[in-house]
Amino acid sequence: MMTVQGVKYMSDFEAKKAILDIGKRMYDKGFVASNDGNISCKVGPNTIWTTPTGVSKGFMKQDMLVKMDLNGRVLMGNSKPSSEVKMHLRVYQENPDVQAVTHAHPLVATSFAIAGISLDAAVLTEAVLGLGSIPIAKYATPGTEEVPDSIAPFVNTHNGVLLANHGALTWGKDIFQAFYRLESIEYYATILMYTGNIIGRQNVLSCDQVNKLLDIRQKLGITAGGIPPCSLQETNMRDVITSSDIRPSWPASPIQAPLNPPVHELKGVTPLVKPGQSSPLKEGGCSCGISSIPKETAEKKDTEHLSKAKDEIIAEVVRRVMGQFN
Repeated sequence: MMTVQGVKYMSDFEAKKAILDIGKRMYDKGFVASNDGNISCKVGPNTIWTTPTGVSKGFMKQDMLVKMDLNGRVLMGNSKPSSEVKMHLRVYQENPDVQAVTHAHPLVATSFAIAGISLDAAVLTEAVLGLGSIPIAKYATPGTEEVPDSIAPFVNTHNGVLLANHGALTWGKDIFQAFYRLESIEYYATILMYTGNIIGRQNVLSCDQVNKLLDIRQKLGITAGGIPPCSLQETNMRDVITSSDIRPSWPASPIQAPLNPPVHELKGVTPLVKPGQSSPLKEGGCSCGISSIPKETAEKKDTEHLSKAKDEIIAEVVRRVMGQFN
């Protein structure tokens, strides 16, 4: 580390080593395919190291990296920087406190970006605390000035963005925080996908609960992240001791969902009962349309079936034994 004008920066060696490490992690996690993605890290008030174009982030070498100034001029390195470095440069220009930027295409988060759905539901305490809401920057043609222009409004108020029909971009006080935020975006997006689109139920944190988390976030020194929408009612203040009251018909919208979910009978399956309770089946039949069988009749049929099976087994054994003498 070195200190310039009271600010600590990584040395050239540390920055290059960290970029290779993050690139390998990014590739191994499946956040990028082929030569996708890019990473940059400050080593001074006006200089960065960044990844080259046309190289997989999982197979980079130190001599492939490029040193640039914040005006985009190459200072060191034989490779050509990615055209998407314009995004990185704009982040540094808009927010001098940022020390590193990562860009990738994690599957679930990118799917949200393609669908045009921002990540801002207050369902995960860790996301509210360390990440905040993640907006979607409007579509821009990759490699053009449209991209940095689209992200500029969010650089000082949020910790990352989704790029419409493209991927995710995060930044931080060091290269590790920038990457952790990229990981958190993908994790957050996955949670939202499972709860909102597969399970079909989300208990959104109440506004009072969110405000308490925002107070903690501020005490942690995290000043950006936005304020996610919250529920007017507390939906998570009762212990859940059984899943029998959760049905697929539960409303997908958490704010519209009642505090006490309705219990619906499932047709075509055996109703569940708790230990000590009597069966909910009505005498002579059940809601699934299958008539119940008296206990005595069932036992008689079981005895007849076993006797028949026993006779068949004995006959088969005799037949095989006799076959040995023929």
